Amino acid sequence: LDPRQRLLLEVSWEALEDAGIAPDSLAGSKTGVFIAVINNEYGGNIFDYPELVDAYTATGNAESIPANRLSYVMDLRGPSLTLDTACSGSLVAMHFACQSLRRGESELALVGGVNLILNVDSALFFSRAGALSPDGRCKTFDASANGIVRSDGVGMIVLKPLSKAIADNDRVYAVI
Repeated sequence: LDPRQRLLLEVSWEALEDAGIAPDSLAGSKTGVFIAVINNEYGGNIFDYPELVDAYTATGNAESIPANRLSYVMDLRGPSLTLDTACSGSLVAMHFACQSLRRGESELALVGGVNLILNVDSALFFSRAGALSPDGRCKTFDASANGIVRSDGVGMIVLKPLSKAIADNDRVYAVI
């Protein structure tokens, strides 16, 4: 199983608990899952060892599965979408989640993104392309910006319509 899927399961549970929602209470609900992924390095590595490949290797490493894994494990019945749009992935996932909530396809949405750097191949590419910041510092939108800084990361938020959050007396961190 791709460790990105494990991390998404963990942070989804934590995000729901932070929202005051018991994850098992969502079984059968119209909860949508919108996940951004990039760089499936684990899947590429695992197929280098044929003795480790079994009947579950494909679903454990397919790029299409992370959102579906969450939907399956939690028995969620809303839209379930994994996407890779490179650096914009989490924003695009948020866009689709908001659309789904507005259209009534979802009553609640889990939105997240995950990236793990597990080998040097991609770093080598970015280095040779001159894209990496030589000082290792990210200075987004700054005149002194001089490249990207790559990192591992995973994040998850819970979205619902504001009127529903207010009616449910939820703690609201932000409004889109």
